[in-house]
Amino acid sequence: MKSIYNLILGALLLFGASACENFLDVNENPNNPQDAPISGLMTNATYETALNVQRIGSITSNYVQYLASPNPASSSDVMDPLNYSGTWFNLYNVMTDLTDLISKAEESDAGHYLGAGQVLMALNLGMTVDIFGDVPYSEGFDFSAVTPTYDDDEQLYGEILSLLDRGIQNLSGPTAISIGDDDFIFQGDVDSWLKFANMLKGRFMLHTKDTGSYNETELLSALDNGFSGNEDDAAVAFFDQRFNPWAQVAINNENLLLGGWISTQFVEALDGTSYPTVDPRLPLMIGTTDDGEFIGVPNGAGRGDAPEQGARSTLIPGQFYTSELSPLLIATYAEQKFIEAEAALMSDPNRAYAAYLEGIEAHMDMLEVAESEKEAYLSDPSVSVGAGSLTLDAILKEKWVALFLHPETWNDARRFDYGYKDMTLPANLNSNLNNQFIRRLAYPDNEVSRNGENVPDVTLLDRIWWDQ
Repeated sequence: MKSIYNLILGALLLFGASACENFLDVNENPNNPQDAPISGLMTNATYETALNVQRIGSITSNYVQYLASPNPASSSDVMDPLNYSGTWFNLYNVMTDLTDLISKAEESDAGHYLGAGQVLMALNLGMTVDIFGDVPYSEGFDFSAVTPTYDDDEQLYGEILSLLDRGIQNLSGPTAISIGDDDFIFQGDVDSWLKFANMLKGRFMLHTKDTGSYNETELLSALDNGFSGNEDDAAVAFFDQRFNPWAQVAINNENLLLGGWISTQFVEALDGTSYPTVDPRLPLMIGTTDDGEFIGVPNGAGRGDAPEQGARSTLIPGQFYTSELSPLLIATYAEQKFIEAEAALMSDPNRAYAAYLEGIEAHMDMLEVAESEKEAYLSDPSVSVGAGSLTLDAILKEKWVALFLHPETWNDARRFDYGYKDMTLPANLNSNLNNQFIRRLAYPDNEVSRNGENVPDVTLLDRIWWDQ
């Protein structure tokens, strides 16, 4: 057993929830578990789920060229096979807690806890599958197998969508115990959980767009029951004792612990270089150089002739994404509108175009872009293209901006074959990629050492089932 996480909310110390990481730690006694109350499990699961989103985003932000390393040929930039044992551990730790939460909720007739737990399980399992492919699940959370088998990623997608459907059903029914402030995402608001579940259905169904299982009608129907505005966003707020992790990256960078340097691709997509208009969101998302300019770092090449701090753009403290108390965004209304725009593009161009514009506006409102600047951008001919001229390229470009630092963009990039305008392979690319972009993460070293006979033999170019 692993005893995990003591969380602080304000000045209060919340009890740590235990998690049995049964297939990663096999040397401790599984017959002597430390029990955790359902409220503690909920607190931990909601909080750590948001952190899992950020943890994966910190990996994938280099792949989709939000961020770049200031050092040439850095492994994160050149797409080397890195060891993400910590990411794997954190995902499975949360899913193990959720297994316990779901079991306790069923025993207690706590239908709303049960539904929320199923939604969170779907999200964490989905994130795990999306970056690794086949993973343990059916044998992953009991003590019947010390070295669990790996389940097929396509079959696991069926389970993800089934968990969301069951979650919606349980959240819609009676409950013996109501969710309260132990829920860090929605503070017990069941209507918000229902919207969130439907939005996630849309997200995961969109991943299957190029497969035989895709159902556009069902996807759009789910979104009709999803978020209705920015106020519905799924997010976890931070507090004085624990900063937003992106804020810590920005603070560290100021203290010369380098991180959060911005890719040239991102700067040039918003500064009028790659696209005809300057995006007013740029100064609200990243910092300037000491000379007041926006200058990025080419992925893989490093900062070149600018060794001194302040000569390239970075994440800086105090902005929307990097304030100490900024929320970590799990799922947003802006993302939902871009999902809707892509899903409806061929069948209902007018709906797609309205959703595209609303997605841009929602993100600008989130960042508090001045009304005049927002109107000028939305009316620019390169943005205001009309329903008949809207393209998938335009939708995904705007979604790429609106999902800054979020791992969902890597799913889009792979579905889109990294087809963003002016997005090029990094310098000093990992030679084993044969001049191609990365398609998945390598399985972590600790899993290979402990469960090697079951770990699939894959390369970084082998695709997740929906990435065809």
